[in-house]
Amino acid sequence: MERIAFFPGSFDPFTKGHADIVERGLKLFDKVIIGIGTNAEKKRYFPLELMEGLIKRAFNDDERVQVVNYHDLTAKVAREYGANFLIRGLRNTTDFEYENTIAQVNRQIVEGLETVFLITSPSLAPISSTIVRELHSYGVDVSDYLPYPLEKLNS
Repeated sequence: MERIAFFPGSFDPFTKGHADIVERGLKLFDKVIIGIGTNAEKKRYFPLELMEGLIKRAFNDDERVQVVNYHDLTAKVAREYGANFLIRGLRNTTDFEYENTIAQVNRQIVEGLETVFLITSPSLAPISSTIVRELHSYGVDVSDYLPYPLEKLNS
């Protein structure tokens, strides 16, 4: 049976930290589906279509990576794509507390759906989408934090 993992997030933007989680996830799973979730209560900084295209290009050479966007409960969408696992990256204990609660609920929503936590690589731990958005909004070059060329963000 193929081991499929679903990696959900708003990915606004998708950072090198996220890419690291996907690459490491591919060592554990046959396929990783990156799911860009839409939260109606949040306004995106980068357009969804732009981010979806940039993430696809970042993994263009790897057929084991799929990128989708969705507007439903993560657990249900993961199951629709045949995933039995969710992947989540943890930078610190605050991330763990939040993600642990969500993982417990997801297991109640979809029986057998396991969440696998991957500890962020130390060199990437300080990177967050929130910080990258803030820096970018003030005109700071954020290309060191992103796995795709910066000029694509300004198009």
